[in-house]
Amino acid sequence: MTAEEYRRFAAMEARGRSPLYERLADGVAGDRELLDLLAGLPPAKRQPNLLFAATRYVAGTPAGYAEFRRSVLDHRDAVVAAMLARRTQTNEPARCAALYPLLASLPQPLALLEVGASAGLCLLPDRYGYDYDGRLAGDLGSPVRLRCHVEGEPFAEWPGPGAVTVAWRAGIDLNPLDVTDPDDVRWLRTLVWPEHHDRLDRLDAAIAVARDDPPRVVRGDLNARLGEVAAQAPPHATLVVVDTAVLFYVPEDDRAAFVAQVEGLGCHWISQEAPDVLPGIAACLDRRPPEHTTVYVVALDGRPAAFSALHGGWLRRLAS
Repeated sequence: MTAEEYRRFAAMEARGRSPLYERLADGVAGDRELLDLLAGLPPAKRQPNLLFAATRYVAGTPAGYAEFRRSVLDHRDAVVAAMLARRTQTNEPARCAALYPLLASLPQPLALLEVGASAGLCLLPDRYGYDYDGRLAGDLGSPVRLRCHVEGEPFAEWPGPGAVTVAWRAGIDLNPLDVTDPDDVRWLRTLVWPEHHDRLDRLDAAIAVARDDPPRVVRGDLNARLGEVAAQAPPHATLVVVDTAVLFYVPEDDRAAFVAQVEGLGCHWISQEAPDVLPGIAACLDRRPPEHTTVYVVALDGRPAAFSALHGGWLRRLAS
């Protein structure tokens, strides 16, 4: 039910992170006219992040619910067109801080293949610097420095500077975004939640890094093209398939097909998804995820390694 989806978004995702989006989501949940508008869209196009971003993309950021509602209704056709044409392709580079220790634990160099890659900013973990509570890693000269607080059992071997070497990288996305295209960049910037100025600065810095050597992202369905693109990886590199906050948008049967394909490739697999997205990984958790908030489970080869924050910033290590 769409109204319940918006109430859940307000309580579990926006609360404590975006006061504006919490107000907007609560408002939509009780607004029959906007719910009717959403009911006319395909189910995958009714999600809160897409509605809010499309409205801001068309009419700017509203001050509150009344202005938001007017923007949607006054620009109904343009907002709906943006929702149908665009996807929630939030390309948050800070999520790489949860991937980096696992990538560093694998035989180098790596061949990275990310599904749902958006503009490919999470394909550049070796081009960012990291600060794990004072432990530095990655490219210490990078203009992108990702700070991440770590809780729980420490990783057995912390990666030092330059611990990850990427020999080949590629992504797959239904609608790849181009870091050199101003309109695609504007959409990426609009997907950042309104109050998250530090995320916007980080996104801009990561886009600048990506423009020096844009990662290759091919257009297509992740299941249809996974084997084809994986076969292009150089044999001397360790192939690692990565998915981060994308399988939620994939039907359950297609998720199962994806997992089966990855396992059949004989590669390593790093996932960073909500706990209920991959039941096989959720069944291996040694503790329940934190309540009253949305977190991701970071797993290596189907084994949970950590909980991570929605947009980066902290990592809660799980027991080996």
